[in-house]
Amino acid sequence: MPINVTMPALSPTMEEGNLAKWLVKEGDQVSSGDIIAEIETDKATMEVEAVDEGTVAKIVVAAGTEGVKVNEIIAILAADGESAEDAAAGGGASSGAKAPQGNGQAGAIEADPQADAAATGSKADAKDAAMRADSRASGGAEPAASDGATGERVFASPLARRLAKDAGIDIGTVEGSGPRGRVVKTDVEAAAKGGARKAARAETGAAAAPPATEPMAKAASDDSILKLFEEGSYEKVPHDGMRKTIAKRLVEAKTTIPHFYLTIDCELDALLALRKQLNDAAPMVKGDAGDRPAYKLSVNDMIIKAMALALKAVPTANVSWTESAMLQHKHADVGVAVSIEGGLITPIIRRAEEKTLSAISNEMKDLAKRARTRKLKPEEYQGGTTAVSNLGMFGIKDFAAVINPPHATILAVGAGEQRPVVKNGAVAVATVMSATLSTDHRAVDGALGAELIGAFKQLIENPMSMLV
Repeated sequence: MPINVTMPALSPTMEEGNLAKWLVKEGDQVSSGDIIAEIETDKATMEVEAVDEGTVAKIVVAAGTEGVKVNEIIAILAADGESAEDAAAGGGASSGAKAPQGNGQAGAIEADPQADAAATGSKADAKDAAMRADSRASGGAEPAASDGATGERVFASPLARRLAKDAGIDIGTVEGSGPRGRVVKTDVEAAAKGGARKAARAETGAAAAPPATEPMAKAASDDSILKLFEEGSYEKVPHDGMRKTIAKRLVEAKTTIPHFYLTIDCELDALLALRKQLNDAAPMVKGDAGDRPAYKLSVNDMIIKAMALALKAVPTANVSWTESAMLQHKHADVGVAVSIEGGLITPIIRRAEEKTLSAISNEMKDLAKRARTRKLKPEEYQGGTTAVSNLGMFGIKDFAAVINPPHATILAVGAGEQRPVVKNGAVAVATVMSATLSTDHRAVDGALGAELIGAFKQLIENPMSMLV
């Protein structure tokens, strides 16, 4: 019996992903646990494991396909004793079960085409599914069962469908110029500029569907912006999944979380001296390039530790807001903003209050390295109880960061710089860093926020207390 391999849900919130690469080809034997493909989400590239064994009879979704929905069939396996030809012909009719959540494995579902056709009500449904699979295997897109405006079947590339959706264009009204009349990117762009559209077909007793007003308003807004610039004076760079996710989450955060901000100055001279002393005392270990220090602490490593210990000292600020209750966390899981190509990501140091500075430093280096190659697992960047964003290396004096839900706080750290300070009635020079705590006022009130950032300042200015 054919085994359908479906697009897995690599995290609880994943709805679609890009099938970046196949690591197997048709005719290959696979066993449970074998890595068969790489899936790109908005934040990371994940390896997909097979959960069953068999022969790859058919690759349904080609490598490089974007916007593949969770639970959509991406390949068909032939079971033991079954020919690949029979499996390819018989599989793909339905994917009625959900893929496993969050384990990086592709769902394996045994499918019976006749039973699926009966379950959906007619043989036409099985035929529709087969046409969708054939289209995807040949590099095309899954055709819509029908177009809402004309009732016609539509073949379109995934990119064309996404562009049409973003522009509020009914894909069924676009004249396709690709193979078999398939709608491609240039067709949608032409339609957006008032180009070729299919003639509306009148149906007895049926009125044409009215255009969607909200998406069209968005398209009109885009057009009004484009009119401000001379044609050819700019290049349109389409938003990728990461940028769309960042935009969505930041709008949500700034419009639903009542932010307030607390800024404090911290003297760093004692911390910098301790950091040098600890780095100089680091033991040497053997590495691929010869002996190297077992650790090399950064100021940011010590800031992470100080923020974690501050939350331990002020536990009522280590919270997340929900509509029904306040979640008071038992540990300080500190997310750290890391800039990567196309956006940023916040890998998390779990239980940072319990870890040594050297452990935090080495873990952070590993997470940042894998973040930049998009190799983090979802559990390594999702969740957390607070976050740190440091722009000091860019010379930024101070700034206010946007809270990243479900956190109630985020600490924005500026550059350490020499400034005049008054000590015992006299002016002296000290290395000073400004830190701004952004706070969710629903969860952390002003006095509580001040207590938290005050605890952070105390740890930074008396860094030996982080070692005991």
